Amino acid sequence: MNMSLTIGERVAWYRRRRGLSQEVLAGLVGRTADWLGKVENNRIDLDRLSVIKALADVLDVGLGDLLAEPTLLDWTGDSGTSTVPALRAALTDYRAVTQLAGNGSRDEAPDTADVRRQVDDLWSAYQGSRFGYVTSGLPALINNAHAAVDGSDGTDQDQARQLLGLTYQLAATQLTKLGEADLAWIAADRGLAAVRPTGDPVIMGSLFRSVSHALHSTGRYREAVRLTEDAAAYLAPHVGTTASPALLSVYGTLMLAGSMAAARSDDASTTRTFLTAAEEAAARLGNDANHLWTAFGPTNVAIHRVATAAELGDIQVAVDLGPRIDTSALPMERRIRHALEVARALSSWNRTDEAQAILLDAEQMAPEQVRHHYLSRQLALTWVRRQRGKPSTQLVGLARRLNVLD
Repeated sequence: MNMSLTIGERVAWYRRRRGLSQEVLAGLVGRTADWLGKVENNRIDLDRLSVIKALADVLDVGLGDLLAEPTLLDWTGDSGTSTVPALRAALTDYRAVTQLAGNGSRDEAPDTADVRRQVDDLWSAYQGSRFGYVTSGLPALINNAHAAVDGSDGTDQDQARQLLGLTYQLAATQLTKLGEADLAWIAADRGLAAVRPTGDPVIMGSLFRSVSHALHSTGRYREAVRLTEDAAAYLAPHVGTTASPALLSVYGTLMLAGSMAAARSDDASTTRTFLTAAEEAAARLGNDANHLWTAFGPTNVAIHRVATAAELGDIQVAVDLGPRIDTSALPMERRIRHALEVARALSSWNRTDEAQAILLDAEQMAPEQVRHHYLSRQLALTWVRRQRGKPSTQLVGLARRLNVLD
């Protein structure tokens, strides 16, 4: 199927392929046939991932099948013409599996400081929403980081392993943005394997984030909740009164990821528990910061309160709180992600003009991120479908730039 179908239309397509009536499918997800009919005809927004995942499970398809993922990464000046396939090749390099690196099979070991600069550069680009640049740069960085591990020992090798783990974490995080769930899981697995020998709780905690992202990308929200609980138990002995700012940030970010997983599992109580833990960590940190590229602090906690409220269906909280949060000091990736949540909430309350204005502003700031998020694509497509007359030139232009309209 092409990109020009809404999620509701995709549900209808798969329902017919499975030979199910609206009454049967609706009953299997605890809804009415009238509700499903409105979903399939774009009269009800289908934007809560918990509901989309329930439909995907009954239809025996992947979450990405209903979200139209993965998406094609456009060629840009940043990306060149070598994108996801090159990253796939780097992630599935036999040397990472067989441990047959060395003896000249990899490049000569680079200086660890050079690898660290490359890691910093690509993580900064990711937070700047430069997805093409990050994707095209990761294959070489993976190779260099492996070579640094292979060519070092002792303390130097521990540092190289940490950099390799952070490289794989970035790969997992970026791939989830593109909807490449299976590749994200491989990257998360590689990252944890790389850092486990170091025993560093900060780096281990950071790598748990990549596992959480991979679980989210496949709709395994209950497992992501359990991961958060297990990770919290692992970090508990270290998150004492003397915890470093980096560890507090990693811990707090894990709690935020857990709050999203709980919300997508329709578990409001656990959502509140994780948000409270994150809020306490942010209070101890004292301000917004970006240790280990977490962008963690009080503002990130606030934007997750909006996002979790939207996932739980409490649109009023999202509408009331979302527009009042000042995200200007956060990295671009966080700012745009929050903007999409606010646009979703406003659209759900039929404040479409305001929602469109927010989405258009977000696209101006970070076109790649907006293009690759299912919320922006589905919002634009739904707005076009709901127009009684001819859609505005501005809306048609947006939909075409998001590749959801020919």
